[in-house]
Amino acid sequence: MSTPPIIKWVHKMLTHAEEKEWFETYWCIDIHGTVSYPDYRKIEPIIDYYPYAKEVLQLLSERKDIILIMYTSSYPSEIAVYTKQFNNDGIKFNYVNENPEISVAHGSFGHYTQKLYFNVLFDDKAGFDPETD
Repeated sequence: MSTPPIIKWVHKMLTHAEEKEWFETYWCIDIHGTVSYPDYRKIEPIIDYYPYAKEVLQLLSERKDIILIMYTSSYPSEIAVYTKQFNNDGIKFNYVNENPEISVAHGSFGHYTQKLYFNVLFDDKAGFDPETD
């Protein structure tokens, strides 16, 4: 079995960050279809984890060099429920749909007023497949 492209990208970004002496990398993590099975019927806002997603997010949450950003189109009331469940599961997102650490106000290296900066994106709409990646 070959290495999934997302894993190659993660390795490349971590290596690049180390070479540049960056102290953090920024990871945008979508919820539905990425770490949780989607519920298009919206019966109840819960996280129904794909296999190993919870454990991987817990490990990422422990790393000081990874800033986790919840990247979701969920409604604010749903985000509050998800945040509570993630916290209870030992998963700590630093931000939701924003990265204030990299901005025009903080001397960024790009124009990040309408686009947030990230190094790694886990999103089913960007080609990530939780069943194979």
